[in-house]
Amino acid sequence: MSASMETTVLMTPESLAKIDAWVAKYPVEQKQSAILPALHILQEQNGGWVSRELLDAIADYLDMPRVLVYEVATFYSMIELEPVGRHMIAVCKNIACMLCGADNIVTYIEDKLGIRLGETTPDGRITLKVEEECLAACAGGPMMAVDGHYHENLTPARVDAVSYTHLRAHETIHAISYAVFCLKMGGGGGGG
Repeated sequence: MSASMETTVLMTPESLAKIDAWVAKYPVEQKQSAILPALHILQEQNGGWVSRELLDAIADYLDMPRVLVYEVATFYSMIELEPVGRHMIAVCKNIACMLCGADNIVTYIEDKLGIRLGETTPDGRITLKVEEECLAACAGGPMMAVDGHYHENLTPARVDAVSYTHLRAHETIHAISYAVFCLKMGGGGGGG
């Protein structure tokens, strides 16, 4: 199988259309500028992480050296290169948040979930991101991002409230979407 054929097999038509929309925003000779949005698109397609095969595929698709794609993917902490849980919790570990008690928040979350930084709960629901250098909300420290949504001025009680509200809302929306999909396909909505 040729590299271009393999590339289009690894990326869904929907992902390719989204990537092409980003590529169209740049001059033809600078289409590599779409690398970061392309990585986000492929990460979403792949359940929250980007495999080496997908990194190679996007390099081939954007006509750029694979090493450059690896450099971008490993530089940005929002690109996951290993499988992760359905939900991602990232606690800011920069100096401003650390001085406001981020270490205590990390310990509280680790104890609550029964996992350590960099681990995923056994049910695959939640990954506690190993390192988040700065989330740029220093005035609200300690803070965390849950699935990309910022939550500031954390205390253990606030962590519980945020986690419960955010994760339950997300899973309810997912369950409703699945039920609607099943109904459209002519099936019931049970199980899943």
